[in-house]
Amino acid sequence: MDFLPIFLNLKNYRCLVVGGGEVATRKAQLLLEAGAQVKIVAPDLSPELEKLHQEKALQYRLGNFEASDLSDCFLVIAATDDAQVNAEVAGLAKQQGALLNVVDQPELGNYILPSIISRDPLQIAISSGGASPALSRMLRIKLETLIPSGYGQLAQLLRKFRPQVKAFFSTGEQRRHFWEKILGSPIAELVLSGQTQAAEQALEQQLHNAEDKLETKSGEVYLVGGGPGDPDLLTFRALRLMQQADVVVHDRLVSKAVLNLTRTDAKRVYVGKERSNHAVPQENINKLLARLAKEGNRVLRLKGGDPFIFGRGGEEIETLAAEGVPFQVVPGITAASGTAAYAGIPLTHRDYAQSCVFVTGHLKDGTMNLNWDLLTQPQQTVVVYMGLLALPILCQELMKHGLPAKKPIALVQQATTKNQRVFTGTLGTLPDIIRDAEVKPPSLLVIGDVVTLQDKLSWFKP
Repeated sequence: MDFLPIFLNLKNYRCLVVGGGEVATRKAQLLLEAGAQVKIVAPDLSPELEKLHQEKALQYRLGNFEASDLSDCFLVIAATDDAQVNAEVAGLAKQQGALLNVVDQPELGNYILPSIISRDPLQIAISSGGASPALSRMLRIKLETLIPSGYGQLAQLLRKFRPQVKAFFSTGEQRRHFWEKILGSPIAELVLSGQTQAAEQALEQQLHNAEDKLETKSGEVYLVGGGPGDPDLLTFRALRLMQQADVVVHDRLVSKAVLNLTRTDAKRVYVGKERSNHAVPQENINKLLARLAKEGNRVLRLKGGDPFIFGRGGEEIETLAAEGVPFQVVPGITAASGTAAYAGIPLTHRDYAQSCVFVTGHLKDGTMNLNWDLLTQPQQTVVVYMGLLALPILCQELMKHGLPAKKPIALVQQATTKNQRVFTGTLGTLPDIIRDAEVKPPSLLVIGDVVTLQDKLSWFKP
């Protein structure tokens, strides 16, 4: 992060705004709304600032900026149209250790002001780090239309009941589960529809319900497919469960962008597998999921691609079913379909392939034990998962069992992400093509005449 998002309590703090124009007016009004003691220094004032000065809402000193204006100031905003004055304010404010914002020159300051959506006391701040204030404003406008004003009343209601909830439930985890239950109940809708009194009565009833008070949460496992890497390819259900989980058990193939969409306070457990290095044996993973759920946790088992396509999801839920642990499965876009779509290689095509086969390319003792007769059928596409290391042997065996050396083949690295690379060739040439290319996992192989369409259909240019 270039900037750490924080919310400041400015009530009764002295804040200085240098400048009296339109921009300075907006900044000063924002500070006043936050309860700050605002002082303006400028040769002249906008009509709005003049009115605030006449109403004694702020202090004003007529004239140019001087070092003495910074005395006892906690926060400073330089909002003039003179770059030299802004730079002078910045240099002196930094020496004093004040929080400093320089309008249109974020590199001179140490904080920036975001676009704000206010549903008091609920606030949402959006920032582009100074890269594009227009983009931040556009997103703010979009969110304004999606977030009803009633969320402010909802936040006030929840704040009112916080002391009582804290007294009812002894742990933070119990309180969090209670609030999640309330927010997912009709109580929230009552507030949003203007029925605040009815919502308050319903919340009071929930809080004093002995069954709710003593309720112990039951654990569950969410087996979720995280897709091939691009977080935009997640399902709505996957994202919802990712935000609910207390513990996240994840694989190596889950992209960082997807993993970052889980709750920040959830415990993360890495159980990834690399070639010849299994962090946790599969049987232990199965037992771990069951144990965590039996302890009362909502466990997210997050896998790259789809959990039921070479993801060992079936083995994991077999153990959960045998031990009586509740679970649900959320499919994900498997690596084959995601890779093919982003690489511009249709897996089936009326003119080239009427069937598609998925296989794994794991080596065992330097050999591959696959159904070669099945893989060498005409008019079909073969997708090989985890076949990078075995590529030379795979190509040799396919040619040995009848495929021509000129059969097209593609290798796609880290598909759907900014690091995607596509290498195309033939069974006879691809091993040499990628020998010095430093291909990084995860990668996928696509074999068949559909690969010839890649040049024409490739659309994703990371």
